[in-house]
Amino acid sequence: MDFESFVLAAATADLGDEPAAREDADAVEFRMDLATDPLAALADYDGELPLIVTNRADFEGGEADDGDARLDALCAAAEHPAVEAVDVELRTASEGDGGRVIDHARDHGAAVIVSTHDFAKTPEPPKLRQLLDRACEYGDVGKLAVTARSTDDVLELLAATRASAAAGDRVATMAMGEPGRHSRAVAPLYGSKIGYAPVDPAEATAPGQYDLATLRRLVAELESKPTED
Repeated sequence: MDFESFVLAAATADLGDEPAAREDADAVEFRMDLATDPLAALADYDGELPLIVTNRADFEGGEADDGDARLDALCAAAEHPAVEAVDVELRTASEGDGGRVIDHARDHGAAVIVSTHDFAKTPEPPKLRQLLDRACEYGDVGKLAVTARSTDDVLELLAATRASAAAGDRVATMAMGEPGRHSRAVAPLYGSKIGYAPVDPAEATAPGQYDLATLRRLVAELESKPTED
């Protein structure tokens, strides 16, 4: 998975959802931190879609305790042949022991997504670019999710997305919350390379997510070019 083109990931804690995601998704984001026995589920996985594995720490909105066991599980997951990308938090990559996960993932042919989330606000424009730049220093894709309180916040995020993409970075951006919901459909037009959506809307893993089929349709309609008469 090189993320040269847009990837729509079905976000789930249950790999049994994979057959239902095939029609609309390009990949499955497996939320290991929300699963009961994630490594056993991975061992049993024989689906068609490639996997992005995320074991989100509690300090960044997940349910996994931050520590060696969380990172050990990510390393073990990276060895599964279906795993084509591993998500590591920017804080873990820059301040913690995330480097060993990043190296291990790449040694096993998996791309690395380095992500950071702000569940309170949208940072000021210079900070948006700084966060994306730092994430891209460590990862093959820099992911930034912010919380929009107005449409102006979304505009600032889209501008940062476009600037980073124009500079040659692979980024994935989204604005959480209702004011930012449309960013999930629009951001790919500005260079965002990954979108996330649940197969079942009731199982959203982040605020403001569309369901999978709706997001696929919206992105496709926005990316389609009108035919000339």
